Amino acid sequence: MPATTPTTAPDLHSWRTAGGITVRRQIEPLPHETAIEPLIDALDTRPGVLLASSYDYPGRYVCYDIGFTDPPLVFTARMSGLSGAEVEMRALNARGQVLLPAITRALADHPDVTGIVVDDIQVTARIMDSPADFPEEARSRQPSAFSAIRAITALFDSREDGHLGLYGAFGYDIALAFERIPLHQKRMSDHRDIVLYLPDRLISVDHAARRASLISYEFTVDGVTTDGLPRTVPEDAPAPPPANAAADDMAPGAYATLVERALPEFAAGNLFEVVPGRVFRRPAATPPSELFRRLRRRNPAPYGFLINLGRSEHLVGASPEMYVRVTGRRIETCPISGTIARGRDAMEDADRIRTLLASAKEEAELTMCTDVDRNDKSRVSVPGSVRIVGRRQIEMYSRLIHTVDHVEGMLAEGYDAIDAFLSHCWAVTVTGAPKRAAMSWIEAHEHSPRAWYGGAIGRIGFDGDMNTGLTLRTIRVRGGIAEVRAGATLLFDSEPAAEEAETVLKASAMIDVLERPDQDHRPVVPAYPGRGLKILLVDHEDSFVHTLSGYLRGTGADTITFRSPIDADLPRRMKPDLAVLSPGPRRPADFAMSRTLELLLQAGVPVFGVCLGLQGIVEYFGGELGRLAVPMHGKPSRIRRLMPDLLFDGLPDDITVGRYHSLYAARLPACLEATAVDDAGIVMALRHRSLPIRAVQFHPESLLSLHDGAGPAMIANLCRLSGWTGGTAGHPHNPGAGTGAAMMTGSAPNMHVPHRIA
Repeated sequence: MPATTPTTAPDLHSWRTAGGITVRRQIEPLPHETAIEPLIDALDTRPGVLLASSYDYPGRYVCYDIGFTDPPLVFTARMSGLSGAEVEMRALNARGQVLLPAITRALADHPDVTGIVVDDIQVTARIMDSPADFPEEARSRQPSAFSAIRAITALFDSREDGHLGLYGAFGYDIALAFERIPLHQKRMSDHRDIVLYLPDRLISVDHAARRASLISYEFTVDGVTTDGLPRTVPEDAPAPPPANAAADDMAPGAYATLVERALPEFAAGNLFEVVPGRVFRRPAATPPSELFRRLRRRNPAPYGFLINLGRSEHLVGASPEMYVRVTGRRIETCPISGTIARGRDAMEDADRIRTLLASAKEEAELTMCTDVDRNDKSRVSVPGSVRIVGRRQIEMYSRLIHTVDHVEGMLAEGYDAIDAFLSHCWAVTVTGAPKRAAMSWIEAHEHSPRAWYGGAIGRIGFDGDMNTGLTLRTIRVRGGIAEVRAGATLLFDSEPAAEEAETVLKASAMIDVLERPDQDHRPVVPAYPGRGLKILLVDHEDSFVHTLSGYLRGTGADTITFRSPIDADLPRRMKPDLAVLSPGPRRPADFAMSRTLELLLQAGVPVFGVCLGLQGIVEYFGGELGRLAVPMHGKPSRIRRLMPDLLFDGLPDDITVGRYHSLYAARLPACLEATAVDDAGIVMALRHRSLPIRAVQFHPESLLSLHDGAGPAMIANLCRLSGWTGGTAGHPHNPGAGTGAAMMTGSAPNMHVPHRIA
């Protein structure tokens, strides 16, 4: 663990575990802002774990960090099958050697252990074969590597502390052993299925409370104490890079072919859904610490992690999905299925969410996942306790939007957190359904073994609780090579090309972390098309005037707001380059808008009207207003441009805007021409044929006008019009004077619009 500086006197507490080990705990406060940073750097070269949740969701996730380096003990297991497993508990320093005798006794006393080999730094235990015949309710209690884990948790069992436990990673092959699925793919000779550390010093950070702590433990076994012994651990020797290090395991198009092979299985009823993955490989020249920092900044997630597994192997991840969380007797899971790419902004995100929620395919994916998940819980839960807490809830990440269910159950008597863990092994969201058939198909058709992908990372607490996340959105770094595995949920309606594209999208955030350094964080200086302009904003008691003013000021313009009626001398005294007539309730006459327009035009001030402002301009020049049969209050509309117009420069011909109005321009006078209309032909934008006057019937400042950035773009275009040179536009009885009139008309043809535009 890197050096830290406590801020106040420590909090001391001691207890005796169920297995007779005396534990003394010391808690010292740390500065919240910097508590975790030295740990991140240390994990480049030292064994340990950092679990970092940077995603807040009420009732589900809170932001926290917990981690350590230089643990005294490491537990490893390789499972050729769940039965007959071999496990090792190795002391990494002298402190671990103090604990090893107690662990040796605990393993030797366990009925599932058939033999033990012990030396000064390691105990190796052989687990007996599982019987060929047993009830399904007892599957998670069959002899396995988890028998040894249970022996260790029973040794340290205590409700006195919520942090001490086993931390690390569980590989995908645990599920194949648990379900006794034959292996078809060759595993590496040094492959490990479980790596768990027992720490003796942790850094814990509560971001909501802005509190950080250094938690240190001393242990006493058989009268021998760890007190005063060094905590450091020797570094492992580097591992060689894996074979075919630089090659992806699938060429372009291969995943789509895999999808095509799965489709007949769905048609035959052999599979309901299946989640095959593929591997993208890249050189890993960047330290894992920097990869973690990039990932945390760019892709906040509830299960972020940086794990140094030893042997030059690291896991760096930002998983969106809870695997199994056990608190007391409560089991929770949050199956994720249903995915769509993020939009460019919040408005496009909202459109994508509607598309996702309306998709029958995406709903079917999640339904199958949750039905399988409920079945997994029912194996170990109190009858009737399994229920849906949340259905198709939206979770948003840096590049993706997911639909998520939240499911809970209550552990039945005789079962513990490990039973909950194994009964879900592995989540249907990374395997498929029926689960055993899906895992068999994956083993036969994927192009490389999954290793850690699709397994879990997290903590088994000595207090009986557990918190684990699925190993998704993960970079595995080993021997200088980075691997990113991504999959898609396939079912009968799957389109091969689309599913392959989804795997590329899911992997893209991880590959971006590998290949693109963080950008320079110096602020980008925006363009200010309104700089040097003075704008008078006339407020007609509107509820959105300050948003409109903010848009104008955002262009760099000096914007001053006065409520109507304005002083008769204000336009000549202020000499604005532009006057903006705001929206508002009622009718233009209620605000004497004709008088305002007369004052502005006499002073030669160009005018832009918004909503009520457009209606006032229509009436001032002799047009007529009508009332909509159905008011458009807080509603979006698609509008189309009728002709080239500088106000809409750079925008699509059809755009979505927000509307708040009951009145509309029923008849335009000959001097005004419509430049945009809605689907019903209602005038949505107009300009004077010769004077520097423009207006829109919609609200560019509404959030509904943020689609395609339309509202802000229009305000910027308004300020770019080079005719805003107050005093040169001329009097209404002298149209065309100065450059303002010319620039306001732009290149539009002379078009007479006496009534609605069809």
